[in-house]
Amino acid sequence: MSLFTIDRERCKRDGICVEECPIRVIEIEKEEDFPSPGEKAEELCVNCGHCVTVCPHGAIALRTMGPESCAPIEGELLPGFKNTEHLLKSRRSIRTYKETPVERETLAKLIDLARYAPSGHNRQPVHWMVIEDTDEVKRLASLVVDWMRVMLKEEPEFALSLHFDRTVDVWGKGIDMILRGAPHIIIAYGLKDLVAAQMASVIALAYLEIAAYSRGIGACWAGYFARAAVSFPPLIQALKLPEGQQVYGTMMIGYPKYRYHRIPLRNEPEITWR
Repeated sequence: MSLFTIDRERCKRDGICVEECPIRVIEIEKEEDFPSPGEKAEELCVNCGHCVTVCPHGAIALRTMGPESCAPIEGELLPGFKNTEHLLKSRRSIRTYKETPVERETLAKLIDLARYAPSGHNRQPVHWMVIEDTDEVKRLASLVVDWMRVMLKEEPEFALSLHFDRTVDVWGKGIDMILRGAPHIIIAYGLKDLVAAQMASVIALAYLEIAAYSRGIGACWAGYFARAAVSFPPLIQALKLPEGQQVYGTMMIGYPKYRYHRIPLRNEPEITWR
């Protein structure tokens, strides 16, 4: 089967698919011609679906997707700027959680939304691990504390700059500043030797965090955990990732214990216009 097919009855030969193809593998040689795959199109196509979804006539279908399999964009469902502005400004990193677990179906939906985040060359390199069991979350947090104890001995300057001493001290008093008592964590991971995997994971987790907030679910980046997960063998072993994979980001997830009522101030942006 060809890389893509053209419905000649629908195609208006307007060249939209040609202009919107990120890799420029679609061509129209003459004005009267229909779009066709260019040289090395099979090799270069990243299967992003832009050609299928941008065509207003539904005239182009990739081997992997056709217009009928792609959901239509419903303009009335899109938030206006004011709604988006309020959503982004009012989002908070949640560090106190209810004990109530988040339903697996809801966690799966958040990840399903996060997979629509952009990734370089449409590689979609992000893999996911969900630690649902609260006791396991606590055990993994304790391993991060063990890592901090090691770092305080071996790299005290670095450890003290990040207040590892205080975090370890309050852990001994029953206060979790690692995973904050969150009932679950969601881990984004990917290939160690794929540069694009790190940025794709960060973007996908950012999508997930905003999606969680829109569902009334709290989230917070677990920076200590993510750092330990790439350098502390006991934690690496406990996670049991597939060979050649590493953690690129971790998010605490749970229902917020408290509700925020106001938007805090932030520094004015520093902008260079050129």
